[in-house]
Amino acid sequence: MKKIILFLFVCCLTLTGCAKYNQKSIVKELEKKFVKSSGYKVIGNLTVNNNDEIYNYDVKVDYKKDNLYKVELTNTANDHTQVILKNTDGVYVLTPALNKSFRFQSEWPYNNSQIYLLDALLRDIKEDQNRDFKIVDNKYVFNTKVSYPNNKNLLKQKIIVDKNLKFEKVVVYDKSGIDNMTMVFDSIKYSPKFSKNNFSLDSIIDKDTEVETEESSSLEDVIYPLFLPSGTKLVNEEKVNKTNGERVIMTYDGEKSFLLVEETADVFNEFTIIPSSGEPFRLMDTLGIITDNSLSWTSGKTDFYLVSDVMSREEMIEIAQSIGGVPSLK
Repeated sequence: MKKIILFLFVCCLTLTGCAKYNQKSIVKELEKKFVKSSGYKVIGNLTVNNNDEIYNYDVKVDYKKDNLYKVELTNTANDHTQVILKNTDGVYVLTPALNKSFRFQSEWPYNNSQIYLLDALLRDIKEDQNRDFKIVDNKYVFNTKVSYPNNKNLLKQKIIVDKNLKFEKVVVYDKSGIDNMTMVFDSIKYSPKFSKNNFSLDSIIDKDTEVETEESSSLEDVIYPLFLPSGTKLVNEEKVNKTNGERVIMTYDGEKSFLLVEETADVFNEFTIIPSSGEPFRLMDTLGIITDNSLSWTSGKTDFYLVSDVMSREEMIEIAQSIGGVPSLK
């Protein structure tokens, strides 16, 4: 009898990979680690899969209790950096290369899942009562639902925690089971020391003093959406000159009508804050601004504006995601 019990015990250890924790204790320890810390610093890499295009970002996150966040996203292909900053004055999306920032009164980052924020991942784990849990190769794997109100195509995520209870990797999947985003955590430091002005606008502006002030006098190419709603077509295209550059206005008519504007991006001589009624939104290779009837973003040296009174946010996003960096036929 003793031999049978010993055999079962060994089998149990083998199946669980000699795991030190169970699901309940892992969640409790992760929460304890977060509660006891004064904040955290994360360094990692984010990969975004948009149809056949892959975008890679170097990610740096600073978080300080309570409610102070700074997320730096650097596109590894063009070294273009954008920053999401949340401090006591509001939420900002900064583009240092253009010397400008959008300011929001937003619930970010609490209004949806966030793949690179540890507290958001912990929140997703705790709130999903039907989460799946497995121990694989001595690592703890949670499968939970996600909340991305602006992209309901994203349904679930896999969160991998190593044997030392360090977040290692997160993969977000769409409804077809295809990985849409992957975040790999290279370094996580709890209770780091931050400078007094780490979460101020000045710290970001001062850090990026070299601003490319030369503006393009014309659009290099006009880019058309590869996806259009059924029955919607381009009915008018107008190119006009503006103070510094060009603007192209495209009118699409049909049941799902919309207006698409492309123009040379303005580079400000002095740092400029632009109030916005929308909220930050990650779109392909950049961070944009989304409202109930509009979506705007900057890619390369071009500003894009998509406006519609009849389309949902998801429908606008689908069109915007089809506007890649390669010119397409009408």
